[in-house]
Amino acid sequence: MGGRVVRAAGAAAAPAGGIAPPEPTFGYLARRGLPGLAREGLVPLALFYVGLRVGGLALGIALATAAATAALLWEIRAGRRGLLAKLSLAFVAVQAAVGLAAQSATVYLAQPVLLNAAWGLAFLLSVPLRRPLAGVLAQTWYPFDDDDRATPRFRRVFGVESVVWGLYLLARGALRLGALLRGGVEGFAIVTLLTGTPVFLLLTAWSVWYARSRLSRG
Repeated sequence: MGGRVVRAAGAAAAPAGGIAPPEPTFGYLARRGLPGLAREGLVPLALFYVGLRVGGLALGIALATAAATAALLWEIRAGRRGLLAKLSLAFVAVQAAVGLAAQSATVYLAQPVLLNAAWGLAFLLSVPLRRPLAGVLAQTWYPFDDDDRATPRFRRVFGVESVVWGLYLLARGALRLGALLRGGVEGFAIVTLLTGTPVFLLLTAWSVWYARSRLSRG
């Protein structure tokens, strides 16, 4: 990705400090973002399932909450994602409290599904507001500068990506919620895995290709 960061020649522009940002290849972005995705998504879900089967709902929620909290605290201490990580941390606490209060695995697991659906709507609504959310969140993966973000091309490219990601989140949310209500925790886990990391990797690869191909044009 990159606004004017990705030039026609493929070189990254140096910021004011004179240090060029890393080349925004798919490998670089994957190394930067995918470990966090696993820590905050796959690992907590796996621990929840194990805890639920071994010791019941309370243990499952405790294990998943501990894993998600540890991952987010690591992100905050590493200086990544800032306010977004802190809001996610607050949501983890609320999710655990609501799940325990309801004494329901369905209620516990449905909360992030609904949150992701809300994110999908936010992606779509950000486009007519001319502040595409994909461009905002891309900054957690790559250090765009102010000049990049101010260009019409940046808004146009990430507007398209915002629509694609918004539709994906809404479709995935509908599938996960349907699986949770009809197939229980096991069905939910299967659908989450199938519609999660594999699709995420494909969409990330497409996003990198699309942004680089469009933003590098003269």
